[in-house]
Amino acid sequence: MTYVPSVPAASTPEVLPPAITVFTADRTHIARLFDAPWSGERRKRTAELIRRRRLWLAGLEPERLCRSDQLDAALLSNLLDAEEVRLRLEETRFREMAEVCPPVETLVGMLDARRRLEGSAPREAAGTLSAAAIAMDGLKRRLESDSPPCIGASLAVRLAGLLADLKKTFSEWHAFRAGYDPHFTWWTSAPHRDLAAAMDGLADCLRKRCAHADNPDAIVGDPVGRDALMDDLRAALIPYTPEELIAIGLREMEWCRAEMLKASHDKGCGDDWHAALERVKEDHVPPGEQPELIRDLAREAVAFIEEHDLMTVPPLAADGWHIEMMSAERQKVNPFFLGGETISVSYPTDAMDHERKLMSMRGNNRHFARATVQHELIPGHFMQHFCGERYRPYRRVFQTPFWTEGWTLYWELRLWDLGFPHTPEERIGMLFWRMHRCARIVFSLRFHMGEMSPQECVDMLVVDVGHERATAEGEVRRSFGGDYPPLYQCAYMIGGLQMKALHREMVLNGPMTERAFHDAVMAENCMPIAMLRAALRGDRLAGGSLDWRFAD
Repeated sequence: MTYVPSVPAASTPEVLPPAITVFTADRTHIARLFDAPWSGERRKRTAELIRRRRLWLAGLEPERLCRSDQLDAALLSNLLDAEEVRLRLEETRFREMAEVCPPVETLVGMLDARRRLEGSAPREAAGTLSAAAIAMDGLKRRLESDSPPCIGASLAVRLAGLLADLKKTFSEWHAFRAGYDPHFTWWTSAPHRDLAAAMDGLADCLRKRCAHADNPDAIVGDPVGRDALMDDLRAALIPYTPEELIAIGLREMEWCRAEMLKASHDKGCGDDWHAALERVKEDHVPPGEQPELIRDLAREAVAFIEEHDLMTVPPLAADGWHIEMMSAERQKVNPFFLGGETISVSYPTDAMDHERKLMSMRGNNRHFARATVQHELIPGHFMQHFCGERYRPYRRVFQTPFWTEGWTLYWELRLWDLGFPHTPEERIGMLFWRMHRCARIVFSLRFHMGEMSPQECVDMLVVDVGHERATAEGEVRRSFGGDYPPLYQCAYMIGGLQMKALHREMVLNGPMTERAFHDAVMAENCMPIAMLRAALRGDRLAGGSLDWRFAD
C-alpha cells in the first residue's frame, strides 16, 4: 500500500488496540459460552462487560493519547453505545415472545443454567419439560381455533424460529447426560420427546396459521419500527431521519431514470427503457461458461484500476480469490453472485425448472455481471477482506454496512464517472444496479416502519427497477430473512454517497491523489464513514462534532 497510517512516537505507545482486542475477544467468548437462543445471561454479561470497558475509557486522558488512540477511543465509545441499544432491542423482542409463549423464558433459563455449570435435579427438569410441552400444546389449540389468529405474522415467524432453535439446543442438552446418568435418562427421556414434538407442532402452526396462511413461500419479515431505525442511524453517525433517507433514495432514482432513458434511446428503444432492459437481459452466456465470464470481467476491472492509478493492488491480491458455484436452493435467497474472499456465482442448475432457469440466466447476464464484479472482488469486497486482515485488523469490530457496502457501491459510482461503461448495454447494466440500490433505501426503510408489505417491496423491484419476479422475491426474502440488520439494504447507496462526498472533499477539492485516498481508506480499516472523514482530515475528536450532512 502507498498510504501508511501515522505511527505514534515511541514515548506514546498505543493503548487502545490491545484493549479493543481484549474487548472483542471477551464479547465473543460470552456469546460462545452462553449459546442458548436469545440468552438472557449473554445479555446480562455483555452489559457488564460494556460497563467495565466504559469505566476504563472514562479514566483515560484524551490529551495524553496519541492521534490513533484518540480515534480508537472514539470508535470504541460509539461501539459501546450501539451495543447497549442492541441489547435493549433484543430484550424487548424476547419479552414479546415470552408474553405469547411463557415457557420459552423458562427453557432459555435452563440452558443458561447449564452454561453456568449449575446442576439440575432430573425429576425437576422432567417436570419443567413436561409443563412446557403442555403449555405449548394448549397455545397451539388456541391458535387453531382463533379467527383471525391472535398473533401477528412477524411475531409468529420470530417465535417459530426461536422454537426451532430451542429444539436443536435441547437435543444437545439432553444428549449430554442421557445414557451416562441413568436417573436423568429415566426421568427426562419421555418429557424431552414430548417437548420436541410440542415445539414442532407449535412452530408449524405459527407458520401456517399466523404467518404463511395458504402460501408456504410467503415473505413475512420482522419490522423493527422507526425508533429502532433512529437508534441504528445514530450508531452509524448518520444525522438523517428515515424519511430524509427515503427522499435521497427517490432523488437518486430520478437521476438513474433519466440516464436509463438516454441509454434506452441509444439502444434504439426510445422511452421504453423496460424494452431496452429486456434486450440486455437476453445477452447471457450459455451453460458452463459463467465462471469464465466472471474471471474475465474481474481481470478487466483490475486492469482498469491499475491503468487509471486508482489504488494499490498487491500482486497477491490480484488473483487471490476463489470461484464457487451457488446451489439452486441458495439462489432462492441470493439470486445474484456474491463476493469476498470467494465469489459465489449464480447460474441455473440442471435441477431447476425451465422458467427458473430462464429467469436466472436473464438475471445474471453479461452486463449485469460486468456492472458488479468489481463490487464483489477488486476494488470491492475482496480488497476489503484482503486489507482488513493486514491493516489494523482489530478495527474489524467497528464494521458497519455503511463502510462495508458503502465502499463497494462507491466504486460503482466512481467507475461510472470515469467512463467504465462504454456501450449502451454496459450503461444499462450499471444503471439497473444503481436503481436497485435506490429502491432498497425506499422499500427497506418503509417496510421497517410498517409502511410497505413484503409483496409491495417485490412489486417495486419488478416495476420500478425491472427485476425478474423470481429475483425480486429472492432479494426481498434475503433483505428481511433475519440475517441482515435493518439498515443493511439502505447502507449500500447511502454509504456510497458518504464515500463519494468524502472523495470529493479529499481528492477533487482537497490534497490527496486518487491512489492515496483509496489506499488510506483501506489502511484505516472499518469504521463509520463520518469517523473515517475525521481521521483523514485530522479533525479534533475529543468533544468535537461528527454531524456530517453529506447529501445536502
